[in-house]
Amino acid sequence: MLTIGHFLETYTDYQPTGAEPAVTTAVVDSRQVVPGSLFFAFDGEKVDGHDFVADAFQKGAVAAVVERPLPGDHLTIDTRTSQLPQTLSAPMTLVVENTLTALQQAAKAWRQRFSVHVVGITGSVGKTSTKELMHTVLSRRYRTLKSPGNYNNEIGLPLTLLALQRHHQRAVLEMGMYVQGEIALLCDLAQPHIGVVTMIGPVHLERLGTMSAIVAAKQELVEALPADGVAVLNRDDELVMSMADHTAARVFTYGLDSRADLWADNIHSMGLEGVRFTLHHKQEALSVQVPLLGRHNVHTALRSTAVGLVDGMSWAEIVAGLGQTTAQLRLVAVPGPDGSIIIDDTYNASPDSMMAALNLLQDLDGRRLAVLGDMLELGHVEEQSHRLVGRRAAVVAHTLIAVGKRGRWIGEEALAVGMPPDRVAIVDDVETAVAALRERIQPNDVILVKASWGMRLDRIVTALGEG
Repeated sequence: MLTIGHFLETYTDYQPTGAEPAVTTAVVDSRQVVPGSLFFAFDGEKVDGHDFVADAFQKGAVAAVVERPLPGDHLTIDTRTSQLPQTLSAPMTLVVENTLTALQQAAKAWRQRFSVHVVGITGSVGKTSTKELMHTVLSRRYRTLKSPGNYNNEIGLPLTLLALQRHHQRAVLEMGMYVQGEIALLCDLAQPHIGVVTMIGPVHLERLGTMSAIVAAKQELVEALPADGVAVLNRDDELVMSMADHTAARVFTYGLDSRADLWADNIHSMGLEGVRFTLHHKQEALSVQVPLLGRHNVHTALRSTAVGLVDGMSWAEIVAGLGQTTAQLRLVAVPGPDGSIIIDDTYNASPDSMMAALNLLQDLDGRRLAVLGDMLELGHVEEQSHRLVGRRAAVVAHTLIAVGKRGRWIGEEALAVGMPPDRVAIVDDVETAVAALRERIQPNDVILVKASWGMRLDRIVTALGEG
């Protein structure tokens, strides 16, 4: 049986001058097709990619990977029954048994062509910010590929691997998880040499049932590391540290605990200017400031520093990478009405990240408003987790607007611990939240907006930004 990996190996033609290959990128969305694309047509729940193959060809796709023959003026190769013909001509369709399997097999074969060192990152929170900062740090010395956006699953990670080119020396890949076994699959494709675990929290508890099941699922990353690899583990998280006995790789720890291989102290939040702290490693101590919002991002910096150190980088290179501002991705400060500032942290939420965001809010000058909504997938701990956030919000915020069915628990708990009723609004939806905010915003207020992405509180940020 012909594989897509074999097709790529055969069709990709590196010229003696070092020109780029004929297939330049892999996509699963026809809107992203550029000349030279390999288009994988997925038959999804709402959209069938096979309906967009003609559009992909019109935009310059070299080939489309499909699960059934399609009409049209193009070469059709049934990989299930035939070999590659001696003459290939674009555009062409490659018929496979399963598009997802074909994508993953192609990514695995493509990755094996390169000697690039891969860093895999997993954990309940902090994966994307860590990936962004780590890419910035490693790029000070190495030509580094990173997974774009949220390409951290069984589709996104293979697409990232297919973007590898000869010049890449490092790849930083975020590894998410929906079910047990998924990270093991991603590791089989990517073959990471360094594995980084951020922290373990109750995210996905509703789906996996127990914290031990979450640990087992995330632990698949360190289990996949080779003996000459490195597992970078959070010394401050007992569940993460329990993974140390489940890897053949060398363990390197980071955290705020002085027993860690790399640790930090003297932490000072600089508000919107970032956070300052002292790094300690062996006999060295170094004062640094990173332009990331919130004390919790000290751990983000520690992870990136740890990978830089184990990968042989100098302190000068690491510190230069930490000081760049491009890594701030999800928690950002944007202008609001009447000179107010909106802390937009609407991408996702967990109990730990909610607390971290409220801690950041407390560090900022001005009257503090918190707009907090549902945290999803928390299972049997969802009510107590929301109420815990409510108690913290009552201490930090002058005004609280609680949004959603679960967000109601946040508001109720804030009232229960003594927050004045005229400073708490419990609402059901985004529109009502916007109206409640507009009634309460004063000049120079600082407004935190945070919930799980499914709540789409980003619409609040957009509405306020429009005046």
